[in-house]
Amino acid sequence: MKKSFYVLTAALLAVGALTACSSGKGSTAATTAGSKTEAVSAETTKATGETKASGELTKIVVGATPSPHAEILNAAKDALKEKGYELVVKEYTDYVQPNLALDSKDLDANFFQHKPYLDQFNEEKKTNLVSAAPIHYEPFGIYAGKTKTLEELKDGAQIAVPNDVSNEARALLLLADNGLIELKEGVELEATKNDIVKNDKNFKIIEVEAAQIPRSLGDVDIAVINGNYAIEAGLKVSQALAIEDAGSVAATLYSNIIAVRSGDETNEKTKALVEVLTSDEIKKFINDKYDGAVVPSF
Repeated sequence: MKKSFYVLTAALLAVGALTACSSGKGSTAATTAGSKTEAVSAETTKATGETKASGELTKIVVGATPSPHAEILNAAKDALKEKGYELVVKEYTDYVQPNLALDSKDLDANFFQHKPYLDQFNEEKKTNLVSAAPIHYEPFGIYAGKTKTLEELKDGAQIAVPNDVSNEARALLLLADNGLIELKEGVELEATKNDIVKNDKNFKIIEVEAAQIPRSLGDVDIAVINGNYAIEAGLKVSQALAIEDAGSVAATLYSNIIAVRSGDETNEKTKALVEVLTSDEIKKFINDKYDGAVVPSF
């Protein structure tokens, strides 16, 4: 009897041990399964997050001088948004920083300059920036300072022109076209005041940083001013004593461009930006707003 009792007790203990082991394994399996489920859930959440992120607008950061470039860019924001891009416009008041910022990848593109200036900048600064597309042309104008007409200019009158190479040449060509000076034959876009071969009234050519010329207008007799800086200063083409002819060398070569780093001319951001900026909608905006001070190049 006692022997049977001991055998039964041992059997029951063995069953209990097996049950305990089985329960332990079941718990571990459940925990492992739960972890896997949580991991899958986390991956799903992560994937969902990535999907949502991919649906967000892609930023295009463009540097520009305030007028007309930033104004034109701002007019293009809605059309770019429809294409999936958020246009961020960073304004600059000079011609050097937006190229340096583009070269250092702080910008995706910039919009303020013509190609001759860009070529000169690349040569001087050893950068590799290129034109993605011409957008518009801004006629240079001669504006009255202390002297109100070209005919009234006296001997020794002071004439302000931009001090950077390409814009100074453009200004000198405009002065030559209006009979105020005569330049050495064939110099055109490389002209400096040293290339003046005839100056009957001994005009004094004052070289001034382009952005500063409108502020200096009251200190000189006349000044040749870049179109964008004339607009910023509230000057109108109709007030100019003379402007570049639409068929001039300047009109052909001095279209303002979208500039990008070499290799980015055909990436998706650049293509979207150029497509919108050369649209009929932007052409109408330019023509309506600037009344001839800015002329579309497309």
